[in-house]
Amino acid sequence: MQDTKTPDWIDEIAFDDDGLVPAIAQDHATGRVLMFAWMNRESILRTVELGEAVYYSRSRQRLWHKGEQSGHTQKVREIRLDCDGDVLLLSIEQIGQIACHTGRESCFYRRLEDGRWRVVDEVRKSPGEIYGTRD
Repeated sequence: MQDTKTPDWIDEIAFDDDGLVPAIAQDHATGRVLMFAWMNRESILRTVELGEAVYYSRSRQRLWHKGEQSGHTQKVREIRLDCDGDVLLLSIEQIGQIACHTGRESCFYRRLEDGRWRVVDEVRKSPGEIYGTRD
């Protein structure tokens, strides 16, 4: 039986056995993929409610409001569901131009070149500056 407070559209999302769905965050202006994370029902509902990305951290086993420590929040412009209903695409405005905990614009900062991973994006702000004690 569905909770009367839960919207019907969320039931169209095909969550995995752990109640999670992959979410890709993409810059709404440039189309660049900034990061990948997981979401659960609660994080999706919070994202819609706040208009800012809230993910589910598997390592911390809790909701994670993107930017809660760094200040680099993500304003959500649009949420899309793929054809199979099992992947979300968030079109976002990245506040502070840093999506990655390494201090880069994107988590996808390494490119395979000649059989090696090459770092192709610079650090915009060191993790130590962002988080205080984190390297």
